[in-house]
Amino acid sequence: MAKKLNRPTYIALTVALALGLSACNDEASQIPPTKERVPTAAKAPTSEEAIAFIKDSEAQMAQLSIESNRAEWIYSNFITDDTAALSAAVGEKVSAASVQFATQAAQFANVDLDPVNARKLNMLRSALVLPAPLDPAKNAELAKISSELNGLYGKGKYCFSNGKCMTQPELSSLMAESRDPAKLLEAWKGWREIAKPMRPLFQREVELANEGAKDLGYANLSELWRSQYDMKPDDFSQELDRLWGQVKPLYESLHCYVRGELNNEYGDTVAPTSGPIPAHLLGNMWAQQWSNIYDLVAPDNADPGYDVTELLEDKGYDEHKMVKQAETFFTSLGFAPLPDSFWDRSLFVQPKDRDVVCHASAWDLDNLDDIRIKMCIQKTAEDFTVIHHELGHNFYQRAYKQQPFLFKNSANDGFHEAIGDTIALSITPSYLKQIGLLEDVPDASKDIGLLLKQALDKIAFLPFGLMIDQWRWKVFSGEITPEQYNQAWWDLREKYQGVKAPIDRNETDFDPGAKYHVPGNVPYTRYFLAHILQFQFHKALCDKAGETGPVHRCSIYGNKAAGDKLNKMLELGSSQPWQVALKEVTGSDAMDAKAVLDYFAPLQTWLDEQNKASNRQCGW
Repeated sequence: MAKKLNRPTYIALTVALALGLSACNDEASQIPPTKERVPTAAKAPTSEEAIAFIKDSEAQMAQLSIESNRAEWIYSNFITDDTAALSAAVGEKVSAASVQFATQAAQFANVDLDPVNARKLNMLRSALVLPAPLDPAKNAELAKISSELNGLYGKGKYCFSNGKCMTQPELSSLMAESRDPAKLLEAWKGWREIAKPMRPLFQREVELANEGAKDLGYANLSELWRSQYDMKPDDFSQELDRLWGQVKPLYESLHCYVRGELNNEYGDTVAPTSGPIPAHLLGNMWAQQWSNIYDLVAPDNADPGYDVTELLEDKGYDEHKMVKQAETFFTSLGFAPLPDSFWDRSLFVQPKDRDVVCHASAWDLDNLDDIRIKMCIQKTAEDFTVIHHELGHNFYQRAYKQQPFLFKNSANDGFHEAIGDTIALSITPSYLKQIGLLEDVPDASKDIGLLLKQALDKIAFLPFGLMIDQWRWKVFSGEITPEQYNQAWWDLREKYQGVKAPIDRNETDFDPGAKYHVPGNVPYTRYFLAHILQFQFHKALCDKAGETGPVHRCSIYGNKAAGDKLNKMLELGSSQPWQVALKEVTGSDAMDAKAVLDYFAPLQTWLDEQNKASNRQCGW
């Protein structure tokens, strides 16, 4: 099966969709290739045949998308055996169609085409995430496996010894709030029990998807995934290494400081002063963001005097009002309000009577205006930010709705993730005051504390955002064998993050499966790219807004000039290479982490001073 990439919904799809392909009716699902549009061995394909194929494929894909989107929405909101079976059936039909389009597209690879059609043809060939083999039985098998993996994650719970059972969001709240190492360890270990049954399913899924990738002319699934960035696959890998090299010194300073403060809190037995940090101590189920332990590592006298979670409660913010405020940010930039259907059809609160996929996600169901979010909102500062992020997807989706179907996507998948986060960088004290959550803006003496809290999210995430696909690409290429899945996972986590499992793990475990994006088959490099791009976007938009102070204090809330500049990029969709779209906002066609370093420059100076004063030996 192929996983949905175009018109990203970033959801726990159980069918693998290509470029927004969706479920089809029985008649449409057959999509028989016409003789005049499929080149034969005896006749070289012509540009006319290629263009006719592209036009026909795009039209069918647009037609197919809506039914599938609705089927996936229903499955993610009502997880039952019946909806899972329907989902798998839809996935099988869609996958067959998407693989057929990709296979046909490969036959036109050497045809000279105009830039627009050449771009569309490349998308048809390369945008599959889980390409199914041509064998119908294997296609069906892959659809069923993908659905099962998603269901295992969505229905996952852990029951403590006292009989209390918790879902993933509830366990995540415990990880954020508890300071009892024993309780943290039990929650950490317990959630990973849900992933053990995934291991053989995942292994077979990789085998089938690799076979599908080879049918399309790629060496393996790793090469296919890395072919979607307007660069040669190996060049893209080198680009990631370059960007990580820029930010690694800042991460190492942060890691060193946090490890020392955790030692002060828990002592040598629980949190040693050297080596990797035990993963259960960082306030997050996956140790991917660390802001929940800010209270343990905050500098003296840096408290800004407010807590956004408390402010939301004090001002009577419920889940609906949190979403409404995030919408207001976008409308303040000149974007039209969300349609009434968004408010009628989105899911904001976890139902008490059924299983749902709680992972926050943004949806575009009809390629036009039926945009929604689905998340089990917690009334916290973290989810206030996540809501801004998800609406970034929705406003991006609507901005490019006039593009041809194949271009209804972001310039690259990192762009889609970056937009909402760019807005979230403007959730500054001045913004909180403007919207009535905060009475007074703290003076500059509190900036270090605020920057540290930001870094515990943004900088702590960078190596995690990089290593997940580093692991998967090695799995896909065969460099990591099934017998090494778990060991290789922790080797990479230690290499990039300086984080280790708090207890012994072995190959009966499948810890990668405890992270949604692995069983959900969502590529993860996009999140690493987004954490670089958002700072580039933020700096450029602050410049457009005429902000002259420190970039970490800038908020573009209410600035329509910045909004207009942003919208010009969003409207391009994926019609142009990402380098062109990037230049629309930043003036440069190269991704650059310098904006990250500039944003956190005062913090890095402070971190290095603290580490030196405490005589900490950094690194792991």
